[in-house]
Amino acid sequence: MTENTGARYGGAPASRGRTTVADVVVEKIAGMAARDVRGVHALGSGLARSMGTMRERMPGAGSGRSATRGVSVEVGEKQAAIDLEIVVDYGVSITDVAGEVRENVISAVERMAGREVVEVNIMVSDVKLPDEEDEGEERQRIQ
Repeated sequence: MTENTGARYGGAPASRGRTTVADVVVEKIAGMAARDVRGVHALGSGLARSMGTMRERMPGAGSGRSATRGVSVEVGEKQAAIDLEIVVDYGVSITDVAGEVRENVISAVERMAGREVVEVNIMVSDVKLPDEEDEGEERQRIQ
């Protein structure tokens, strides 16, 4: 009986071929991982969130774009660098939230995309105050 180790066909199946991960995939993973952190109210600046809300209401125009709002990445064959723009809830420690976001994003991207994350840069662009309405809530009331 002959054992099929894959050597006869050019190596193990996992080593046959190449896997490419698109930037948008890493953007979505990083965006979802950042949103999962307690104290992160939203991603993106106020203007980006407003434009995104309008775009999402147009049929066929939203298509997952909100998952990548406030996220930009550079992805290579083995590494990734990530920039995030976040809005935090009032009262949370910004440094603690930023640290948790970094940990969550690095863990998710390295596990799911198989890329070493060399840096996660975070810019806090706003603080959501308890008495402020979200742009989306205000627009729904006005309609």
